Amino acid sequence: MDELDYLFIFMAYLVAGFIKGLTGIGFSTSCLPIMALRLDLKIAIPLVIVPSIVSNFTVMVQAGHFRPAVRRFWPLYLASAPGLLIGLNVLVALRIDTAKAILGLTLILYALWALSNQPYSLPARWERWLKIPVGFGTGFVNGLTGSQVMPILPYLLSLNLQKKNFVQAINISFTLSSLVMLFGMNRLGYLAPQTFLIAVGGLLPVLTAVTLAGKLQKRLSSTHYRNLVLSFLLLMGVILLAKVLA
Repeated sequence: MDELDYLFIFMAYLVAGFIKGLTGIGFSTSCLPIMALRLDLKIAIPLVIVPSIVSNFTVMVQAGHFRPAVRRFWPLYLASAPGLLIGLNVLVALRIDTAKAILGLTLILYALWALSNQPYSLPARWERWLKIPVGFGTGFVNGLTGSQVMPILPYLLSLNLQKKNFVQAINISFTLSSLVMLFGMNRLGYLAPQTFLIAVGGLLPVLTAVTLAGKLQKRLSSTHYRNLVLSFLLLMGVILLAKVLA
């Protein structure tokens, strides 16, 4: 990589860290589309993993409510691991543009639907039965595209959790998925020493942006927070799709 590549990666870390701190989600989902404008997805995904794990831990500490989230959603978290490993193996054989287009279109359709409708409340019985399918699906999409938000984000939004409970629940999923992704990318030979060092070097801008934006996030109402998250997903979907069609 040349100097312009390193500058591009640094800026992607800074922007994604700010979005992560402001919304509580989306480091990978925002960082990957930016990096994909210049880098191959198979190079970009390993660069995102280490900062993603650290930013997740930072947000989890800020949010609290760790034990209640684990007790409520542990089947979902466990189910994501096999889905992720399968998705990674599919990624090796699939055209990258196909994966990007699928994810981008999914994000756009969901965000438009959610923004045009009132928050949907999932019945309690469906919450229990959907935990394993949602966990597996989230892992598969993560392995295939590097994004960690589908379908877990609409599932958790439909439960109408308090903002801090939502942030904690989804970030536990992000963290576990990132750890499994780290193992899987290393086994597949994509986590080169140079890539790991670049990712570690990106922790300073990421943590700085996450911390500053996290202070701003606390001032948002639940309604404004929901709309901000959905608007972010819509933007990321458009960027992904535009990159494929360009």
